[in-house]
Amino acid sequence: MDILNTISLESNSCFKMNFNGGNLSSDAGLLMLYDFMRVMGFEDIISKTFATPRKDLFRKHSDSSMLLQFLYQIFAAYFTDDCADHLRKDPLFTRLVDKDVLASQPTLSRFWNRMDDSTLGQFLSILKKMRKAVYSVSMPREVILDLDSTLLTAYGQQEGRRFNFHYQDSGYHPLLCYDGHTHDLIQIQLRTGNVFSSDGTVDFLQPVLNEYRTEYKNIRLKLRGDSGFAIPAIYDQAEDNDLSYAIRLKQNAALVRLAAGADEQLYEMTREDQISYAVIYGEFEYKAATWRQPRRVCFKIEKPAGQMTHLYTFIVTNMVSIPRCVVQFYCDRGRMENFIKESKNDFDFSAVSSSSFTVNENRLLAHALAYNIFNWFRRLVLPAKMKHLEADTLRLMIIKIAARVRYSARYYIFECARSCAWKQEIDQIFWSIRHLNPQLE
Repeated sequence: MDILNTISLESNSCFKMNFNGGNLSSDAGLLMLYDFMRVMGFEDIISKTFATPRKDLFRKHSDSSMLLQFLYQIFAAYFTDDCADHLRKDPLFTRLVDKDVLASQPTLSRFWNRMDDSTLGQFLSILKKMRKAVYSVSMPREVILDLDSTLLTAYGQQEGRRFNFHYQDSGYHPLLCYDGHTHDLIQIQLRTGNVFSSDGTVDFLQPVLNEYRTEYKNIRLKLRGDSGFAIPAIYDQAEDNDLSYAIRLKQNAALVRLAAGADEQLYEMTREDQISYAVIYGEFEYKAATWRQPRRVCFKIEKPAGQMTHLYTFIVTNMVSIPRCVVQFYCDRGRMENFIKESKNDFDFSAVSSSSFTVNENRLLAHALAYNIFNWFRRLVLPAKMKHLEADTLRLMIIKIAARVRYSARYYIFECARSCAWKQEIDQIFWSIRHLNPQLE
């Protein structure tokens, strides 16, 4: 024992602590993600698809191995490149990427700076190929394309950093599309901070529609968006692609006037009771000056408990469900905020610190790739009682597990604590991984 490196507790001198425990790693749960990625063919997809354009003669670490290293760091919440210096000789991380030492922080920084528009296309191609492998295991019957945007705050002189009036802050304003059923991040695009929510949405959405109409013809597609996406071009695109949609309209005098009959009915319903909550649904046909045709608008008028004022919700849609179901379908998109919160907090989507817009866009796609892999892992192989847990909770439960690493002539053995609280669940996860049967190309 190295006495100089031993710490005695102030409250109990019989308790001592040091860092001489041997060849240990604190992230043994990454072995499950490693097994999952290899069984699903994700590592092969990355190695065959991803390469930065500049080929240095004396590069020690390949592009694919550095991308894999970065993904494992994100899985274990080592978000900054500086963490690579502390993990360089970690006995688990080095085995995961089959290296004696990991790439250092300067090497990772050069890795990001080599990226350009060609690597953006590679990331999108990787996401499509991985999605195809996942769908070969579990094909959804329906995909809800939930559109939204958020602010990624930036503090330096980043290219494209602008002030956003809605968020009252400066940074980037990316466009996102999640699957409302599975939480998958279907598409993401970095944009300058001062663009409106719907800017570029048609071009952003069309490749997704083309992919699903070509590769997954039996999957029903639906589209949801808040009032920031209430523009005629999106309605036209949805109708031209035979896509059901429900998009909220901003309240205006014309819409309120068309709902006046239902408003009067609600007043009559609450005449004798001005305290309790009350609601009424309805619909009408409406055509704004910029629309190419009249469209169905479903609405909800509600009187909150303890208030006398009425609140209006207007949804433009081509769905045939009754108004109450259309409004409820739209309101279910509220979970989008949870998806975005998890993406930003648990997968560090806000890591846009490079001075180059293109580098930040590539980095955002790499973080999106990590988010999707973790979400597929959660959805396909975790026990039912764990599927609803957020990534940060799962890290504490099954990723942050200490293990001693032993080597033999043929094996690497990762010895975890006998008292691990989640042994049964971990056994079940490995069993589920063994029984995956993806259709690999």
